[in-house]
Amino acid sequence: MFKVASYNIHKAVGTDRRRNPGRIVDVLNEMDADIIALQEADRRFGARAAAIPEKLLEMHTDYRAIPLDVQIDSMGWHGNAILVRKSVAVLENDIMHIPCLEPRGAIMAHFELQGKQLAVFGMHLDLSGLWRRRQAAAIIKLAQEKQKDVPVLLMGDLNEWSAAGGCLKDFTKAFQMVHCGRSFHSRGPIATLDRIMHSDGIQSFEAGVHDSPSARKASDHLPVWAKIAVD
Repeated sequence: MFKVASYNIHKAVGTDRRRNPGRIVDVLNEMDADIIALQEADRRFGARAAAIPEKLLEMHTDYRAIPLDVQIDSMGWHGNAILVRKSVAVLENDIMHIPCLEPRGAIMAHFELQGKQLAVFGMHLDLSGLWRRRQAAAIIKLAQEKQKDVPVLLMGDLNEWSAAGGCLKDFTKAFQMVHCGRSFHSRGPIATLDRIMHSDGIQSFEAGVHDSPSARKASDHLPVWAKIAVD
């Protein structure tokens, strides 16, 4: 069994409107997950530099970012990144172009962990319901194709306020939804925007929202997590 998490780090800008990547690092260490999908992992404008400096991550955590080799100073692809423990073997990774009105993308990494293999899809979907459903359809198709070879885990900020409609309806036709809880806004969570889903071949045993004093300050989202096992 191992732990996975999803965290929209809001470009390391906290609820006090100050950019402080050290606070994000503190939350990552508190969670102690094996694999973490990040959203808004890069700054929004200019060169889109990584919100967490590589040296800070290297020196103060047991994580490394999956190298996507698409933007020189960025951690991710359109803000999506996947962190993994340094000991975990990465077998494959890829970026995905998805339908979008504003710049959006998704990423995938294929891991071997504790003798088991799985593929993780990270995503941050659009604010528009129509575009969210188009993006969900594209990601579902790619994930189902990957599922033919290995169990699949999907994590990210779906931006879906509906309790069961919209893109959630599309995802739950193809994958099992893990019920983590409300993650937005971090100072008083009212919405379940951040989600973890999985294919057959994966079981979830525990799940929740990481709600700590540090997490309430570090970003406008709280991280969500799950403990899973791969068959």
